[in-house]
Amino acid sequence: MAGIQEVFHARFGDHAYPMHTHDAWTLLIIDEGAVRYGLDRREHGALRDRVTLLPPQVAHDGRSAAPGGFRKRVLYLDAAVLGEGLAGHAVDRPSVHDPVLRDRISRLHHALGRDGAPVDRLEAASRLALVAERLGAHLRARPSLAPPRRDPALALRLREHLDAHLVDGVVLQDAAERFGVSPTHLIRTFGQAFGLPPHRYLAGRRVEQARRLLLRGVPPAEVAPLAGFYDQAHLTRHFRRLLGTTPGRFASHP
Repeated sequence: MAGIQEVFHARFGDHAYPMHTHDAWTLLIIDEGAVRYGLDRREHGALRDRVTLLPPQVAHDGRSAAPGGFRKRVLYLDAAVLGEGLAGHAVDRPSVHDPVLRDRISRLHHALGRDGAPVDRLEAASRLALVAERLGAHLRARPSLAPPRRDPALALRLREHLDAHLVDGVVLQDAAERFGVSPTHLIRTFGQAFGLPPHRYLAGRRVEQARRLLLRGVPPAEVAPLAGFYDQAHLTRHFRRLLGTTPGRFASHP
C-alpha cells in the first residue's frame, strides 16, 4: 500500500546483520529479546518497550543482545511518509519510549497481515497516518500533540461520503484532499463525532448491507462483493465480529 515498501516479521537466533543501508525509514519493534546495533559510529539498543526508527541511507548493523535471539516486526516506510529534514533527528534519537506509539505500530502490523486475509486499505492507511504523525512529533521533539478541534460538519460530510461509497470503498488520502484537511484530522474529527474511526464505521455499514441481503434470500456466497467485502472470508470475519455468528448461520436462522 502507499507509504509502505515492505512488512517484515522474523525470529533470529545467532544471525548478525553486517553494516548496510536502506532507501526507506526502518521502523522496528521487538517482541522477544533485544537487539544491539551500531548507527553513525555509536552503539544503541532496541528493546521490547521501545520503538526504533532508523533513517534512510544511514549505515547500521544489528545482532542479538542475548544468547536467546530475538523476534522483531519491521515496517519499511517510504522516505516521503515522514517528510524531509528529519533524518538527522533520527540519527541522534533512534529509540523512543512511547507505549501509545508502540501499540499503534503493533495494530498497524495487525491490519496489514491477518493470516493472509486481504488488507483493509482504509484501516491500514488510517493507522499509518496516526503512526507517522506521532513519529514526526517525536522527531521534532514535540511528542505531545494538541487535541484536534471539533468539526461536526466535516464529520457528517465524511459519513455521507462513506455511505455513498459503501461497495467501492474510500481512499483516505483522496478523502482528505477532497475535504481540504490532513488524513489525521479527518480520522480524529470523525471519531469525536461518532465514537469510532471511519474504517470501523464503513465495515459496520457493510455488515448491515450484508444482513439485509441475506434476509432477502441472497445466497451467502454472493453477498460479499455486493456488500463491499473482498471475499467470503472477509465478510465472515467482520460479520462474526459484529453479530457473533457467520453469514451462513444467520441466513439459516434469520
